[in-house]
Amino acid sequence: MTDDAYLQPAVAAEFTSLADLLSAATDAQWDTWSLCAGWRVREVIAHLTMAARYSEQEFMAEMQRRGLDVTRLSNEIAGRDANLPTSQLIACLRSEVMRQWTPRGGGYRRALRHVVIHGLDVTVPLGVPHGCPDETIRVVLDSLTRDGGHGHFGIAIEGRCLAATDLDWSYGSGAALRGTAGDLALALCGRAVPHGRLDGELLRRADPATAP
Repeated sequence: MTDDAYLQPAVAAEFTSLADLLSAATDAQWDTWSLCAGWRVREVIAHLTMAARYSEQEFMAEMQRRGLDVTRLSNEIAGRDANLPTSQLIACLRSEVMRQWTPRGGGYRRALRHVVIHGLDVTVPLGVPHGCPDETIRVVLDSLTRDGGHGHFGIAIEGRCLAATDLDWSYGSGAALRGTAGDLALALCGRAVPHGRLDGELLRRADPATAP
């Protein structure tokens, strides 16, 4: 058992919550552009639930066919599987595979970050409240700051103070950026948070060439 196995119920709860939320979504809502550049809601969910449709062997075979290019694989599978019936995508969100899923080379902490951020990627543009439990979003924020997760997205946080307005959480010192915990998490992942939702100078990329 990994030292973050206690987070598995939180991962399962986030997948179930997202499935419940999207089960009543209209076709127009599924076609709404997400915060992931070039992806609609349906592409995000297709990407998020790949593990429910592809075994490890199938995933690696897809990787080999694309020269081990993870970005290309993600884009192509998301574009292809976005055409699946939305009922099937929702069923994938509810699958036991996703409830137990962890990313390759990571544990439940990274799994939780993955599902929470992609959940926000679709619910923010839809204008649908999708509040995580305080402890869940706190784990995500700590993963993106104290654990260095922001570096994966090329975001610089040195000399910045990040402060949540909806729970008791802050990080760092310096020029302040304030917002809800969810919006701060999105900013740490390089997402374009809708104007007016954050208070302070926006975070910048440490390396402009780094892709999210």
